[in-house]
Amino acid sequence: MTQTRFYGGHFLLALPGMADMRFDHSVVALCVHDEEGALGIAVGEEMEGITLRELLESFDIDGSQVSDMPVLRGGPVEPRRGFVLHSLDWGGQDMVHVGGRWGLSGSLDILKAIAKGRGPSRYLVALGYAGWGAGQLEQEMHGESWFLADGDADLLFDVPTRRKWAAAYAAAGVDASHLVSGAGSA
Repeated sequence: MTQTRFYGGHFLLALPGMADMRFDHSVVALCVHDEEGALGIAVGEEMEGITLRELLESFDIDGSQVSDMPVLRGGPVEPRRGFVLHSLDWGGQDMVHVGGRWGLSGSLDILKAIAKGRGPSRYLVALGYAGWGAGQLEQEMHGESWFLADGDADLLFDVPTRRKWAAAYAAAGVDASHLVSGAGSA
């Protein structure tokens, strides 16, 4: 009997052979992964035309004291739903602890806390998520779609968005510039 492994708290890095172009060069912070499926937040692409301050204003939250930052395209599922990946020095309503590495929150209380300077010390804000049904991610991981990497919080929060993909591969000991699509034979 084989036991299924679950990978919450890891990164999924798109391989060059990724068939779904929405995930080309994607880094997905895998937040929930169990027998019912998986949920992750893509952290490698900034949304055009929306910043954190603008997002806060859309909820009538005064964001004038917040350092403005881009909002990330978290994935194709529910693209109007917001999520905050954050350090574990803040906990609030419905927060999910992710592998002891970071938290995931999706309620307005974290945005209000951030705006008042009482939020987490490190955070990323995203709209949308990537989701997989039961067994779907495991199947994709056996193909040419994803590379599993350690979910390092410093890489998540400190590496600039557009550099995350190559940096996550480098942290796993892989030079991303040498990756090619397709399987080979010897």
